[in-house]
Amino acid sequence: MKYVLTLILIFICFEGSSQEPKNDDVKIGLVLSGGGAKGLAHVGVLKIIDSLGLKVDYVAGTSMGAIVGALYASGYSGNQLDSIFKNVNFDNIINDNLPRASKAFYERDNNEKYAVKLPFNDFKIKLPSALSRGQNAYNLLSKLTLHVNEIKNFSELPIPFFCIATDIETGEAVMLEKGNLAQSAIASGALPSIFQPVVINDQMLTDGGVVNNYPIDELKAKGMDVIIGIDVQDGLVNREKLASAPEVLFQINNFRTIKSMKLKAPKTDIYIKPDVKEFNVVSFSEVVKIIENGKQAAINKLEDLQALIKTNVKEEVKPKIKIQPQDSIIINSLSISGRNSYTRSYILGKLKLKLNKKISYKDFNEGVNNLVATNNFDAFQYEFKKTKEKEGYDLFATLTETENTLFLKAGIHYDDLYKSALLVNVTKNHFLFNNDVASLDIILGDNVRYNFEYFIDKGFYWSIGLKSRYQQFNKNINAKLLLDDDDATVIGLNKIDVELQDQTNQFYLQTLFRKDFALSLGAEHKRWEIKSETILSIDSDEGFIFENTDYFSVFGSLKLDTYDDKYFPTKGFYFNGDMHLYLYASRFNENFDRFSIAKADIGYAFSFSDKLAFNLQTSTGFKLGDKSTQSLDFTFGGYGNNLINNSVPFLGYDFLSFTGNSYIKASASVDYNIFKHHHITLEGNWANVDDDIFETGEWFSFSDYNGYALGYAIDTFVGPIQGKFSYSPEQKKSVWFFNIGFWF
Repeated sequence: MKYVLTLILIFICFEGSSQEPKNDDVKIGLVLSGGGAKGLAHVGVLKIIDSLGLKVDYVAGTSMGAIVGALYASGYSGNQLDSIFKNVNFDNIINDNLPRASKAFYERDNNEKYAVKLPFNDFKIKLPSALSRGQNAYNLLSKLTLHVNEIKNFSELPIPFFCIATDIETGEAVMLEKGNLAQSAIASGALPSIFQPVVINDQMLTDGGVVNNYPIDELKAKGMDVIIGIDVQDGLVNREKLASAPEVLFQINNFRTIKSMKLKAPKTDIYIKPDVKEFNVVSFSEVVKIIENGKQAAINKLEDLQALIKTNVKEEVKPKIKIQPQDSIIINSLSISGRNSYTRSYILGKLKLKLNKKISYKDFNEGVNNLVATNNFDAFQYEFKKTKEKEGYDLFATLTETENTLFLKAGIHYDDLYKSALLVNVTKNHFLFNNDVASLDIILGDNVRYNFEYFIDKGFYWSIGLKSRYQQFNKNINAKLLLDDDDATVIGLNKIDVELQDQTNQFYLQTLFRKDFALSLGAEHKRWEIKSETILSIDSDEGFIFENTDYFSVFGSLKLDTYDDKYFPTKGFYFNGDMHLYLYASRFNENFDRFSIAKADIGYAFSFSDKLAFNLQTSTGFKLGDKSTQSLDFTFGGYGNNLINNSVPFLGYDFLSFTGNSYIKASASVDYNIFKHHHITLEGNWANVDDDIFETGEWFSFSDYNGYALGYAIDTFVGPIQGKFSYSPEQKKSVWFFNIGFWF
């Protein structure tokens, strides 16, 4: 009987223990809170979890936790996420900076001179809804999740996943567990005022942290037995740290989430709280340190994590996805929804997309940037679906057209030629047609000027443009530039104070040549006037007029510009070739006969490090045909952009110092980025300039003119603030150049 009772007790104990869950039956859930840049600490924790071999069964996230969680759930390891985030340019993502090359030439010229740009409708200035449209963030996540783009139910991902967003209109939490993974993660992470809201299923969604920054209850409801929680939220700070309006707003915003966490934190089985007190939501420049702090926080919980390691491997374990970088794709078809004002050819032209052909993902991404850079669209959401019975993808895109079509822009400038200037601009999209833009600059200051541009963008087809520009300035110049040597000697003048006025009107057609070159053909009218109060006219007491002529010409130009920055390029290539054939001039130019002026500029920028960049340039120009019209010859000296007519900058000499009807010039610059936005530059330029140097052979000789400059520049939101000390060995004298703001 004794043995029977013993056997019964052993059986009962065995039976009872067999009903307890085994280690390999435990469902592990991972909840990742929001916190902006502080959410990068999640990556450090994930690296430790992976190193221990823990198998997570479900991932839930909010805001930055949703972005990290979506990528982890799609198959990326902690180490892979570490590499991804350490190589992301967060400045470009937060500020929605698009590569300069993504903008069309007229868009680039129209945007690289304004310090302030604001929507202006119904005679009211409107502030944008957010700093960024989030397009760069969406492009990145779309590419990184392309390998799971066919999975629409997030529970079918390598690790099941959901995230939380906030419905702005109702204030309710929205659980996103189906649809477009990249779009859902972006919606959850749309930090208010930084990223604009995302529309999904007709709901306007923003950062999920507003209502539920730690979705532990929702994760438990998925049947999880053990919850690992990573909390990177802010705590309340004392009055000493509440020194600015943003800090006060963040504190107020944190009241709700911190109160909520007091209830949620105790529900977490393994609660990991990385030390992120010294960081804020936009401390993306500290990515390395934040990830390391996350790793250290996980190490502090190492014993608890090791206790979860399963003794048995599950019989049915999903095979780990091997993520192959997607270098190129074939797009077989394009379906566009939300298009009202723009033609399909316009959109294809901006995307530079030709169907049924392989395109590199880099080129596709650049095409998306081209479209968004027009500022005609608030968002361009897209997804790829594999084409049935055919290699490649079908592209499904949703456009959100910009409601604001009128913009007020402004800028300031000072230089040694045009002096002080205030720029006021009005830009109107849909001026006459759906795909056009009109822009008017009024420049007030020491020299009143204007610039009007109108462009009808027709994508792959010939686009149509109009330009009208008026410039003027006064300058004390060498008398020999306007008078013959004998006349200058007789009059006894070394310098003449002159006023130069130029009005140029152009009509042109433009198309893309080999996708990147802009080919333009057009006609031009130029009113060119040079007069002086220094020399009196023989016929009257008014100033002497050296030039007052209307010129009519036709022209062709070919332009390529892949510089990453107009003023401080670190990479890229530049080419601009132009040919004008002057056909007619008004009666003031009595000796006029037809002639042509050709010129070309080539540049190449490269860098060996983030600090040091080089820019090598060469240019040339010459006149063909009649040589008697000299007022349009090349003039040299000074520094800057957007100079009048055929003026060529040349360091070491003041503006309009010497002239010739042909030239060849080389220049080189070294730019040392001493720290962010601060540049030390060392430059040199060399040139041969005279009449007909290509006929006399003088172009192939030691340079007649040389100049060198040492400069310091600060790159600000109003444009570069620069000072340059230049020196010419031939003149044995120096010239200072100063510039404030973008050139216009």
